[in-house]
Amino acid sequence: MRLASYTTHGRTSFGAIVGDGVVDFRVRFGSRFGSLIDVIRAQAIGEARATVAGVRPDFPLSEIELLPPLALPEKILCIGINYANRNADFDDPNVPKFPSMFYRHPGSLVGSGQPLQRPRVSEQFDYEGEIAMVIGREGRHVPKGRAHDYIAGFTLCNEGTVRDWLRHGKFNVTQGKNFDRSGSIGPWIVTTDELDPAKPMQLSVKLNGEVTQDDTTESMIFSFSDLIAYVTTFMTLKPADIIVTGTPVKLGPKDPPRWLKPGDVVEVSSPQIGVLRNRVVDET
Repeated sequence: MRLASYTTHGRTSFGAIVGDGVVDFRVRFGSRFGSLIDVIRAQAIGEARATVAGVRPDFPLSEIELLPPLALPEKILCIGINYANRNADFDDPNVPKFPSMFYRHPGSLVGSGQPLQRPRVSEQFDYEGEIAMVIGREGRHVPKGRAHDYIAGFTLCNEGTVRDWLRHGKFNVTQGKNFDRSGSIGPWIVTTDELDPAKPMQLSVKLNGEVTQDDTTESMIFSFSDLIAYVTTFMTLKPADIIVTGTPVKLGPKDPPRWLKPGDVVEVSSPQIGVLRNRVVDET
């Protein structure tokens, strides 16, 4: 099942993508759930799936504007340097012993089709295509062998980065990863009844139609299970939390860097999930 949040006909809503249309959950569930976060936190994905079965879409995809699937998750955790050979980008041949991590705030991410915003304070605006896990159950000290049971589904993320702000302080990367509307997430969440976390997923990125990243989750240093087990060692994961799992190595020459500029189009895609597409604009 593909779960999406969107605006249509002047209102914000959420539902399931069925073919080339949308089954609207705000109509079906009324006041029971106000968002997809409520559905996930209520452990009601199965009920939502039953609601969709045999139902005709309420309106076509052409009549909606996609939003980030989860508007205000409690946590958006991001994993750095998590694909084979990524260490070479940092002149470090050693495989990390533990994941690198940082936060993003919800306002730093837009939905598929919405513009990415290049900040006025920098021209070093970059992109990183990633697969993101959506947590479905609360967990602490989750064993690696049971970690997949805690995943509700997957979506895509463009982990937009302002490179010259990554070390704006002495140690942290938070500033360069959290400019408003600098990244994107979506287009929807594919639930685990359709997408097996144990099977490899393809991940690719196109910049203006040119493939610039292409890999599979088999190249991840820390698997989905590794990440859940590690994070829950020190933190309780909650339903609708998001873990963005890292970006593959970029293809082609890296010198000089190819920074994003207004008019560029970035497409993050996975055959198992969909296409997250955004155009770049300047901050006004």
